[in-house]
Amino acid sequence: MNVDLHCHSTASDGALAPTALVARAFENGVQMLALTDHDTVEGLAEARSAAQKLGMHLINGVELSCTWGGATIHVLGYGFDVNAAPLVEAIAKLHDGRWLRSEEISRKLSLKGMPGALEGARQIQQELGDSGNAPARPHFADWMVREGFVKDRAEAFRKWLGAGKLGDVKQHWPSLDDTVGTLRDSGAWVSLAHPWHYDFTRSKRRKLIADYIQAGGQALEVVNGYQPAEQVGSLAILAREFGLLVSAGSDFHGPGGWSEIGQYRPLPEDLPPLWRRFKHDPVIAAV
Repeated sequence: MNVDLHCHSTASDGALAPTALVARAFENGVQMLALTDHDTVEGLAEARSAAQKLGMHLINGVELSCTWGGATIHVLGYGFDVNAAPLVEAIAKLHDGRWLRSEEISRKLSLKGMPGALEGARQIQQELGDSGNAPARPHFADWMVREGFVKDRAEAFRKWLGAGKLGDVKQHWPSLDDTVGTLRDSGAWVSLAHPWHYDFTRSKRRKLIADYIQAGGQALEVVNGYQPAEQVGSLAILAREFGLLVSAGSDFHGPGGWSEIGQYRPLPEDLPPLWRRFKHDPVIAAV
């Protein structure tokens, strides 16, 4: 079965509306899809309606931001009740925090001769498909390209928005412990997103995984799009060592990006896939 447990729509920082995203996944042969927008479940109802019409399995998903060791970490949750009180409360706080972050990014860019960034980024976001969520850094990057401040999104991140740059505003996200606890209390299965994405030493990455397990984490995202094969191999070793379930996904954000929905490096066959634990759906349980 073709499964993709990591993708984003216009509800957060993706380029396609949930309906278009589901259609693209279907065209690419995806049979089980989890929409995992950043810090919101806003797109799930639309995605579920589209998936039902196409006979696809849609898993409730979300990618929550949190902190650990002074770094921003992302944790994926699956199969939860969207109305679970702990999740609703956590997302409301994240929603407010993201707006404050966007305002601060705009203020900093204005000081560097780029006024109107928040309004411009919001316009970009609305053109893609309106959302009540704050514009994210990709929206700011596209606005900078439009205004001629940079030649492309890559330059925007390299000079202004990437890690350690002026627009890399540190948000006071909840802790890893609290975030994993929120997801578990909401009935979710939990996976640590793209563990190689974080610029950690080998020992710090192992410490992250150990603390994540202690907090209640259940799975590791071993495959994220077309990440290098040696990274997949190293993460597979860690999954085996720590006895974790594994997840995989494209981390698709839009056409022409670094990944395509439904496509990613193969998952090592000996690893236990998380999606086989989604027993709330009898068809999925039989996969």
